[in-house]
Amino acid sequence: MPFDLPPLNFVRQKAADGFRSIVSGEPDGTPEWVQQLSEGTDEGFFGPGSAAWTVHGSLPTLVGGVRSLLMQALHPGALAGVDEHSRYEEDPLGRLAGTTQWLTVMTFGDKKMAERECARVRGMHRKVSGQYTNSRGEKVDYSANDSDLLRWVHVAFTDSFLSTHLVWGGPIPGGPDQYVREWAQSGELVGVENPPRSYAELKQQLKDFEPDLMGGERAERTARFVRNAPLPLPARAPYSILYAGAAATMTDDQRALINVPKIPLTVVKPAVAAMLGSLSWVLGPASPSMRAANDRVSGLNTD
Repeated sequence: MPFDLPPLNFVRQKAADGFRSIVSGEPDGTPEWVQQLSEGTDEGFFGPGSAAWTVHGSLPTLVGGVRSLLMQALHPGALAGVDEHSRYEEDPLGRLAGTTQWLTVMTFGDKKMAERECARVRGMHRKVSGQYTNSRGEKVDYSANDSDLLRWVHVAFTDSFLSTHLVWGGPIPGGPDQYVREWAQSGELVGVENPPRSYAELKQQLKDFEPDLMGGERAERTARFVRNAPLPLPARAPYSILYAGAAATMTDDQRALINVPKIPLTVVKPAVAAMLGSLSWVLGPASPSMRAANDRVSGLNTD
C-alpha cells in the first residue's frame, strides 16, 4: 500500500480505478482520448455551464445509458443493426467503451475533436446494412445511416439521459428544453435529420415512433442480456440497481413490448439515489473527462 495514501483513500482510489476500467475498457481507466480532452482551441460545442455538460457530467448518466440500450431494442431496425453487426454479446464492455467515447468526446471535447469522433461513428454506420421485419410484417431494407433509424437512436438516447437526470440529477441550466436543443447538434453531426429541439418535440417524436415499435424474441433476448450483462462479480449488484432504475423510468407500454417487469419508481428511486451517492464518494466530484475539459477551457481564458 502506498505510504502517501491513508487506507480509506487507497480503497477509494482502487474502487474508482476499477469502475473506470469497466466503463472505458482501459486497464488504468484513462484512455488516451480522455487525456486529449485537455487539448484544443475552443470550448467545444457546449462548454462549462451548458445543459449538456451538466447532464453528461453527472452520475445519472449511468442509469440513462442502461435505459438507452433497452429503448433502442424497441425498434426492430435499430435492433437488427446491433444484433447483426455489433459484438455486444462477445464484448459488451468494448461496445460500452465505444459508446462512452462518442458521448464524452462530443460533450467535452473541442469542436475539431468532436467532429473527428462523429466522423468515426459515421464511418462505422456505413458498414451496417441488412433487412428486418417491421411491425406490419413487411421486410424492410435498412442502413445504419437511414434518417429514421438515426433519429430513433437519437431520440431514445436523449429521452433516456434526460429522464434519468430529471429523477436523480440536479437542476439543468435552461431546463429540459435547453438540453434537448443543445444535444440536437450531436445528432446532426452523425446524420440525424430533424432532431427534436424542445422537450415537447422530443415527446412528440417518441409518440410518432410508437407504431414502428415492437417486441418479439430478438428484442426480449436483448433486454435479458442488458439485464444480465456479464460484468465482473463486484459490479453485478450495483449494476442490478442501476438496471432497475432504468426500467422504472420507462413507460408501461415500452416495458411490455420487451417483457421487462414493472418496477415501481417509488421503490427504486431511493435505492438508486443511495447507489449514486456511494459512487459519488468513490469517484469524486468530477470525472477525468470533465477535469481535462476544464483544464482546456481554463487555458483558453488565460491566453
